[in-house]
Amino acid sequence: MKSIIEPFKIKSVEPIYFTSKEERIAILKEAFYNPFLIHSNKVLIDLLTDSGTSAMSSNQWAGIMLGDESYAGSPSFFRFEATVQKLTGMPLVIPTHQGRASEKILFSIVGGKGKYFLSNTLFDTTRANIEFTGAEGIDLLCEEGKHTGIPAPFKGNVDIALLQETIREKGAENIPLCIITVTNNSGGGQPVSMANIKAVKKICTENNIPLFIDACRFAENCYFIKLREEGYASKSIPDIAAELFSYADGCTMSAKKDAFANIGGFIALHDKSLALQCRNLLVITEGFPTYGGLAGRDLEAIAIGLVEVMDEHYLHYRIRSIEYLANKLIAAGVPVMQPAGGHAVYLDAKAFLNHIPVDQYPGQALVSELYLHGGIRSVEIGSLMFGKYDEDGKLVPAHMELVRLAIPRRVYTQSHIDYVAEVIIEVFNKRSEIKGMQIIEEAQVLRHFTAKLHPVE
Repeated sequence: MKSIIEPFKIKSVEPIYFTSKEERIAILKEAFYNPFLIHSNKVLIDLLTDSGTSAMSSNQWAGIMLGDESYAGSPSFFRFEATVQKLTGMPLVIPTHQGRASEKILFSIVGGKGKYFLSNTLFDTTRANIEFTGAEGIDLLCEEGKHTGIPAPFKGNVDIALLQETIREKGAENIPLCIITVTNNSGGGQPVSMANIKAVKKICTENNIPLFIDACRFAENCYFIKLREEGYASKSIPDIAAELFSYADGCTMSAKKDAFANIGGFIALHDKSLALQCRNLLVITEGFPTYGGLAGRDLEAIAIGLVEVMDEHYLHYRIRSIEYLANKLIAAGVPVMQPAGGHAVYLDAKAFLNHIPVDQYPGQALVSELYLHGGIRSVEIGSLMFGKYDEDGKLVPAHMELVRLAIPRRVYTQSHIDYVAEVIIEVFNKRSEIKGMQIIEEAQVLRHFTAKLHPVE
């Protein structure tokens, strides 16, 4: 089999910065062992997120020069609107400055105390915006998605039986939305099958509950459907995407992921009444409905990126490059989420550092060690991000303790990824020396962004 090559040429380069281990020890200490607090020019390989960190194409950069910055009625908006309408089949398109702004607007309208939002797995900002309204988010991930080392084709699926049971228990009238995240970021970047989406839609329709798609990585999910689900091998990605969105009443998207853009997002809807309420709140918080907190140039870049991301040569390279890193780690015995996800490799920190209890945040300990050892920045997706406290102040841990290595799109080459694998394997071989972490300062909401930690003595 021939090598899978990058389906692009490099036109511009940016230097990366090398630091010594002694420098990184001081940097990490000054950042209170939180990668979000490290200055980016002190990072060698930045895998903190794939959000807004991708490389834009020459067409996108050309589109930026075409951006019209009119306050109202910009042609850049209408090109953006037409692209989203064609992609999703939803006529009402509301631009926002990023995904969490879409979530804030939507949940401020439909959320509230006594309400429940059901999902395969809600990501951090989604859950935070739900909880901020007084509502509760409930994850209904399928059983196979909870076991990192056991491969299954669609580990991002909703547990259908549990969905039905939860609707009966909470009452359909108390559930404003059901949300499917594609791919399932908190659950290891795992895809959701079309059959599962159809089954959820059927149950939602029977109970008069709108179904929304969190569409940040829709193209990667569609490619997994093409690869793994019967009946889709010969279908194009735009056709698969059209079917996926056809089952939804609305969607939110951070365009900083599968649209390659540095900023931006949107809400797309069928419901005119809900769209009117969203636009009213948009004007208060984001901007006029034809720019929504974005510059015209960004609207142009998003419109172009939403088309480019569905190119199958790109998706083949993208999915295979993630799999390449995962396979190198698996061969060395490193515990990772299997199979590889669409945008990231997820280390199983609980298995990797099985001598560290969950209340000492093994994921954060591993994140710190990867930076110390190789200048690699990653992020914990475990009990620091999703843990809660009970009435006695005791940690209620997350379901899984993961470390995400999110690969920016079209940024790093194979040699960069080989280096990442080497660092992880070296850390794995000395894992018994790694200590746990304790929190010394934290915020009430989304604490992982700003928390200050220190190694356990």
